[in-house]
Amino acid sequence: MSRKNDEKAPSSQNSEQMSQKNGDVKFLDQTLRPATWNEYIGQEKIKENLQILLQAAKQRHHPAEHLLFYGPPGLGKTTLANLIAKETSSQIKSTSGPAIEKVGDLASILTNLSAGDILFIDEIHRLNKTIEEILYPAMESGSLDIIIGKGPSARTIQLELPPFTLIAATTRIAMLSAPLRSRFSGGVFKLEFYTDEEIEKIIERSAKILGVKIEPEAKKEIAKRSRFTPRTANYLLKRGRDLAQIREQNLTNDIVKEALNMLNIDEMGLNAEDRAVLNTIEEKFAGGPVGLNTLAAALSEEQGTIEDVYEPYLLQLGFIERTSRGRIITDRARKHLNLKNSGKLL
Repeated sequence: MSRKNDEKAPSSQNSEQMSQKNGDVKFLDQTLRPATWNEYIGQEKIKENLQILLQAAKQRHHPAEHLLFYGPPGLGKTTLANLIAKETSSQIKSTSGPAIEKVGDLASILTNLSAGDILFIDEIHRLNKTIEEILYPAMESGSLDIIIGKGPSARTIQLELPPFTLIAATTRIAMLSAPLRSRFSGGVFKLEFYTDEEIEKIIERSAKILGVKIEPEAKKEIAKRSRFTPRTANYLLKRGRDLAQIREQNLTNDIVKEALNMLNIDEMGLNAEDRAVLNTIEEKFAGGPVGLNTLAAALSEEQGTIEDVYEPYLLQLGFIERTSRGRIITDRARKHLNLKNSGKLL
């Protein structure tokens, strides 16, 4: 029995060799994240401002002031928070707005912080308003006011918190209340989309980490279809690597094109869902304008998905316009999709 089990189970040495050969797949996305400021490509103005802010705080022996990053998903907000933690030699504790459901959840997180720690809250716009109000004094004066009991017998306890830095990230800054935004005294920073040249540098670095030999033209092809977003670029690189591995080839331009065509991603980086948005506006609503509610119903999608996932890139390309009456498809989009004004395919 023991011998049979021994034959099936790999030895610890073999497991270690397998792990070294294949890489830690479970944490691959984490591995691709920049670990130093020099490795973080793009967002130069933000990096410059942050380095000055952090250096000044370090000289004063104070924690950095609270910071807010906003912009579309995949541009590096979480990575910046982790780099700040490394730069200040601080422990970082991460959570998200939806995960903090009760006042007690926030109290537990804050009271477990040590002096100089960084609390990172992703998607902070999804915080409950009651919890948001509890956060105000914690950010301003380092105190936490908790109400115990209800009615006439209710009483307030004030807990002193250690000095800490709150770093928050959001994809929808308009949903943050003005009082919360104003308490990020260190600054509110908008992350911009990346250029093709910056994306190519990111792809080159990621390819080295993945151990992939990639041709210059293949880098350009991935960058062109990456939606100006590092996370998307890394995703496309990994899918191209998969096909190259199966074919036992280097990552050539032809392999990249084949892999991306299999994913239904066209030359401008549009996927099937993006094209469905444009085709629906053109074919069902004569090019627009069409209201967001109506468009969402026609696509069987949530309004938030259209606003947060599809529209930012389509607006960036100039394929749609937002007007007071609704969304309109542009001639540039028609030309890309080979559409007539009538909405019929040529």
